[in-house]
Amino acid sequence: MARFIKKTKEEIGRAPDELFHRGERKTEEVFIRVIDFDANTVEENALKKVADAISYQDKKTVTWLNIDGLHNKNVMREISQGFNLDELVLANVMNTTARPTVHEYDNCIFISIRMLQLDEETNTISVENLSLVLTKSVLISFQERKGDVFEPIRERIRNKRKRIRNGWTDYLAFALLDIVIDNYIYILSVLGEKVEALEESVGDQPNKSTIKKINVYKRELNYLRRNIRPAKEMILALSKMESEFIFESTYVHFKELRDNINQATDTSDSYREILNDQLNLYHTSISTKLNDIMKFLTIFSVVFIPLTFIAGIYGTNFDNVPELHYKYSYHIMWMVMIVVALSMLYYFKKRKWF
Repeated sequence: MARFIKKTKEEIGRAPDELFHRGERKTEEVFIRVIDFDANTVEENALKKVADAISYQDKKTVTWLNIDGLHNKNVMREISQGFNLDELVLANVMNTTARPTVHEYDNCIFISIRMLQLDEETNTISVENLSLVLTKSVLISFQERKGDVFEPIRERIRNKRKRIRNGWTDYLAFALLDIVIDNYIYILSVLGEKVEALEESVGDQPNKSTIKKINVYKRELNYLRRNIRPAKEMILALSKMESEFIFESTYVHFKELRDNINQATDTSDSYREILNDQLNLYHTSISTKLNDIMKFLTIFSVVFIPLTFIAGIYGTNFDNVPELHYKYSYHIMWMVMIVVALSMLYYFKKRKWF
């Protein structure tokens, strides 16, 4: 299946607001977690059903409802009905192959973005679609599987960090997006270290493993770029959005997101140029080595052409060859050949041909 475009035949012709899971199922069960907090209190629970979360929207606190698992359309329908959300919003949540986007509805803002995580042990990058539904008092985050990069946000809430505990759902959404973009930059930095380390081997001793690494890094970087660049468009649109769900004081943070995503895209562009330069340098190094070899072989051949000519003349099978029976003819022949060879080498050196 294609790495960037994934669409099955069953998806064709379905209504945009139909609750149908598009993409790969990455968990069997749906996990529901909630963190409800204000400046003074915090409550954290794992819920068994959506109905247990409905009452939180009536409280004068900030509620972060996290859903792990997007394949259960019954759960999605309960969320749609319980929080009075358009089913089109939940249909977009279940479409994990859609392009990152931001859209404002009557009672919420819908945000989707690719979340990248680097597995330090296997050195592989996992990708999943993250969706955020932002209302005035509830932020619902949807993930494809359990486990995420948001534990630092939960720790900030538990440890009574003033800015996040005094903020509302718009600031919480910023904090989650900030973590996602910081992971973009982190993964790029890890890849960048490998790219920069490759520069020395490209210049000194290029070989088949070098070109293989360059191609692997180019493929991984292109994959990152295909996920980061659409996110940049979404963040730019979000930072310019005028919405009742976003307080004026939070816009400065969304502009910070824009700066961070610009840094990520600029970094990816820089490493792409470096890899292209390394590829060109590799081919140039190989061509230079080949030219040196051809130059040596050419000089070697040119030196031996007149020597072969002399030996051929001297070795002709005729009875009447001058000096054929002369005592020192063989030595004279070698002397002439050595003088000719040295003269040619001197001439090549003077002309700086080697």
